[in-house]
Amino acid sequence: MQYFVNVILPIPLEKQFTYAITVEEAQVLSIGMRVAVPFGKSKVYTGLVLKVHNDPPEIYEAKPIHQILDDTFLVNETQLKHWQWIAEYYMCTLGEVFRSAVPSAFLLESETLVLLNKESEVDENDLKDDEFLVYEALQHQSMLRVHEVAAIIDRKNALPILNQLITKGVVILKEEIYEQYRPKLVRYVKLGKSYQSESALEALLNDLQRAPKQSQVILSLFQLEATSKKPIKVAELEKNSGASRAIIKTLVDKEILEEYFIRTDRVSYDGEGDTSNLKRLNEYQEEALLAIRQSFEKNKVALLHGVTSSGKTEVYVELIEECINAGKQALYLLPEIALTTQLIGRLQDYFGEKVSVFHSKYNIQERVEVYNNVLASKPKAQIVIGARSALFLPFANLGLIVVDEEHESSFKQFDPAPRYHARDSAIVLGNLHKANIVLGSATPSIESYHNALSNKYGYAQITRRFGNVLMPEMELVDIKEQHRKKRMKGHFSERLLLEITETLELGEQVILFQNRRGFAPILECDTCGHSPQCPNCDVSLTYHQYKKQLRCHYCSHHIALPESCQACGSPTLDTKGFGTEQVEQELKMLFPEVKVARMDLDTTRGKHAYAKIITSFEQQEVDVLVGTQMVTKGLDFRNVSLVGIMNADSLLNFPDYRAHERSFQLLTQVAGRAGRTQKRGKVIIQTYNPYHQILRQVTDGNFEGMFKEQLYEREQYKYPPHNKVIQITFKHKDYNRLNEATEWFAKGLRNIFASNVLGPEYPPVARIRNQYLKHVLLKIPAGQSLAKTKISIKRIEKSFNAIGSFRSVRVIYNVDHI
Repeated sequence: MQYFVNVILPIPLEKQFTYAITVEEAQVLSIGMRVAVPFGKSKVYTGLVLKVHNDPPEIYEAKPIHQILDDTFLVNETQLKHWQWIAEYYMCTLGEVFRSAVPSAFLLESETLVLLNKESEVDENDLKDDEFLVYEALQHQSMLRVHEVAAIIDRKNALPILNQLITKGVVILKEEIYEQYRPKLVRYVKLGKSYQSESALEALLNDLQRAPKQSQVILSLFQLEATSKKPIKVAELEKNSGASRAIIKTLVDKEILEEYFIRTDRVSYDGEGDTSNLKRLNEYQEEALLAIRQSFEKNKVALLHGVTSSGKTEVYVELIEECINAGKQALYLLPEIALTTQLIGRLQDYFGEKVSVFHSKYNIQERVEVYNNVLASKPKAQIVIGARSALFLPFANLGLIVVDEEHESSFKQFDPAPRYHARDSAIVLGNLHKANIVLGSATPSIESYHNALSNKYGYAQITRRFGNVLMPEMELVDIKEQHRKKRMKGHFSERLLLEITETLELGEQVILFQNRRGFAPILECDTCGHSPQCPNCDVSLTYHQYKKQLRCHYCSHHIALPESCQACGSPTLDTKGFGTEQVEQELKMLFPEVKVARMDLDTTRGKHAYAKIITSFEQQEVDVLVGTQMVTKGLDFRNVSLVGIMNADSLLNFPDYRAHERSFQLLTQVAGRAGRTQKRGKVIIQTYNPYHQILRQVTDGNFEGMFKEQLYEREQYKYPPHNKVIQITFKHKDYNRLNEATEWFAKGLRNIFASNVLGPEYPPVARIRNQYLKHVLLKIPAGQSLAKTKISIKRIEKSFNAIGSFRSVRVIYNVDHI
């Protein structure tokens, strides 16, 4: 009987592929294991086994697999169900979910190797200079990789030369699969077997009298062995003896020392957790905890609505402790890596090494180790903290999911596919595992709050800050009036400067929020009005002063700062608008003695950059922290008593149906960083329109008012939570073809969905990386079947792709577009 496997390949193709396997392989293989399979003419991919069966494919002949890559499953069945839901709901392929869900080290790469063809006779005179260089190199090496060939012939593209060599029969190409993940091996040493007896040891020390440095190494080894019961690392011995690695290597070569390696995790925690450190919950937290438990009993998702600094984290910690005491795993999702930095320390204080961390700033090796620890249900991975990607870890026994700051748009993945929302996907994952789910926020999203009010979710509320600290005092400053009276110093109003001065004199700290990085968004010529634009995108270049360059924030194109206008040659260049860099510079001029730090995308690129900035601010080495929305999200600084919002209008005036909701959330969250201990904090909001409804609601803390207003507007204009929305984006480098294609697709949609189709319309930035973009928005009323709607859209796409000129237009689906 013949055996076959269906595999998922990490490529965006709708169908699974079937490969032939032997009877022996069929007995070994199970769902969730990886196999290396041939695809196309010479590619080799990692496939994930989805099914073992006896049905041959009807359309093509099944190729045999190359090799089995795992001894046991890498992806469990619950994960696969979750992936299938994501692929179906977010209108993408299982292959795209597979590529996104597992660390890339598990997706073995095929790399082309160049080998000498030993079966052919080579006439060296027939070879050109570059060809001869490659041929000569292969005389001395058994194989070369393509990038090594490029280096030998000093060309970027080596493929033409390789093609000529293949044609002449000089070389052959071979595809090699290599594993990207390498375990971390730590080097240890011990005394050689021949010197274990006392007499041999005495003789050795006598011999080494003429080599004092070697003798010192041996004595240090004895010292370390006496004080520590653990194996001795080479690095430790080197440090204690003051000797170089070369001396230790000499002793190893002489077999006086014996070296060995122990595999260790890259991510580890050395301290001891102590759950007795847990803060006692106050009566408001206890009430919220009781309400959450009651929701869990009814198998409902619980929404915890607690004002900023009300102690939501302590409530989560209580729930996590209950979960791990029951022998289950807990997942704690956060929207921003900056938040994980601060929370890791707090959770490790309580739970010690039971905490693992998973996010994109970790290198590939560290992510593989956390993945393997979760897969093996190790004690060190009972609690996982992470950004949205932690959702894809192979949990076997998940008991609790906490989604903190659930309103955050960072939980939505934009590019590449799957364009999933981590909050909604976490709820589905929790249901698959029958786990408890708690969503927490000081400013819940309209959708979640609406679900709580309609009794779909359970609801718990904490209305007071921990320790009964008062909510910060908020003040709106009219900067239009301040400009008119000439009371502005740069971008600082007189009122804000006075408050900053008083706060710093008291030895307290300040956070300043400006939601734009760089120095200024526009550089403009005062003579002719020309502003440098990005050649690849429809957007002006942002001036970054610290690098003296103009940079595009969409495609990273950059040029050096011009001395004069590129259009008219005039040297009168001026900046318009301002970003975090300019706020930082103005502060340093106004307060030369004050230590200022900046936290935005430019300063947090490194792996530990977040941690360094946050730690220095926590330890009060920095007086003022200037930042973009990174500083708004749930960070807990004990000594901040003033928050300044440089310009609230840039948030409000945005072409998006969520702009007012987001502004309320962002301003409330950033205000919540002030006065988190006994003293009441202060928030100064600078604006040109102090009478704006949202700003009034923020200063009054009127979440209910904002919610009712937004809900009414959304109902009128058919937006979530009353309607579902799917945004369809079209991409192509040809402007006219894109217009034709989008009109055709939109017409097809209108024939079925009539007035619920908006567009096609260009977005505010209509060209990115030389690709034009156009959007069509589809609104789906509550009574309409979402599944049938998607089938109709896919049917239109099939007809669309059958038209030759439209086939090159890329169609991107964004379900529950944010």
